[in-house]
Formats: sequence, C-alpha cells, structure tokens
Amino acid sequence: MELFYHPLSRYSQKVLIALYEKQANFYPRVIELSDPISRQEFNRFYPPGKVPLLKNKAGMLIPESSIIIEYIDNEFSTGTKLIPQNHQVALNTRLQDRLIDNDFSNVLFELERQKLQEENMNQLLIKQLENDITKFIKYLDTQLEKQHWLCGDSLTLADCALFPCLYYAQEHFKYFEYDNLDRYWQQAKLRGAYQQVEEEVELAKGEVLAGRRPIP
Repeated sequence: MELFYHPLSRYSQKVLIALYEKQANFYPRVIELSDPISRQEFNRFYPPGKVPLLKNKAGMLIPESSIIIEYIDNEFSTGTKLIPQNHQVALNTRLQDRLIDNDFSNVLFELERQKLQEENMNQLLIKQLENDITKFIKYLDTQLEKQHWLCGDSLTLADCALFPCLYYAQEHFKYFEYDNLDRYWQQAKLRGAYQQVEEEVELAKGEVLAGRRPIP
C-alpha cells in the first residue's frame, strides 16, 4: 500500500493521522507538486494530479481524503475505529468531516492565500473569511461542550480532519478564548498520531525555509 502525498497538505495530514491511528503499514511517496518534473511524473501516473492518493495492494487508486480513510478503516481492524459502528454516530461523523473540510479547511486556505498577497490584499474579504472561521470555531466549541472528542468519547474521521486545521488556524485565532476547544486542542497535541504528523510538518517547513524543498 502506497500513499502519495505532501507533508504540508492539510488533506494529506488528515490521511496520515488516520493511518497512524490505524497502525497501518504503508510506503510514503512524497509528491512535490510545485516541482515541474515531480508534477509531470505524478500526472502521468494519475492525471487529476491531486494528493493525497492511496494505491492499495491490488493496484487500485483511491483518491479523496475522506474516502481513503473510510477504505483503510474497513481494511484494517487494528488501532482506532474511525467510522463508528453506531449508525447515527457514523452519520454525524461523516457530517462533521464534511463541515470541517468545506467550512473550515477550505475557508482557511483562502484566508492564507489572501494574506500572502501583500500588494493586492483584500482586507474586506480577509475580514469576512476571519468572521466565517470564528463562527465555525464557536460551533466547534459548542459541539465539544459535553464530548471528549468531536463525535463522542472516541476519536473518529472527524478528528482526523480537524487536527490539521487547528494546527494552522492557531496562527490566526486564539483558542484560549474557547474553553472546550482549548481543552480539546491540548489533548489532541498529546495524541501519538498527531505528534508523528506534526514532526513531519515541522521538518518540511524547515526544509522550505532552507530552500531544500519547494513550497507546495
């Protein structure tokens, strides 16, 4: 089983956390999408050219972070059960996963993109994006009021999606203003799977700053 990914891609980080939670063995294949040669080779192999991408033992290609995680959760009985067996909890897990991807991760990406445009920065749009994320953070804080993890007492697919967002959003938002979210974030940082991914992210960021790795 091979995972094609980039360590600074949030959706790649989401899958990595799931793989580590499942204690699944895989071959890491880092794709430098900002490098023309690396991108060209990957596009020949997989024309859509998007990461993460999982190749299973049979050679089947599985795209999209949430689909990959569902696949490995069914494939491996070891480690954490990421899609709960209870039907209602499973539905809520998938719902929270979609909300995080669409209303947090994608909005955060646009906020980061806008802030990189120093000369053409759209302050009005930035304020709107910040307001949208703040509303979602308040929503998360409410969700976590009576729950250890986002969808109950056990870590799920939804938490795999949320951890990378919180890692990047902490540069822009103050979690200590939200008691439940702050507690959640502190316990998330103690999770072994998260720590493994964070270590790889920090190493990759260091290589970017040193000029040894292109920015994705």
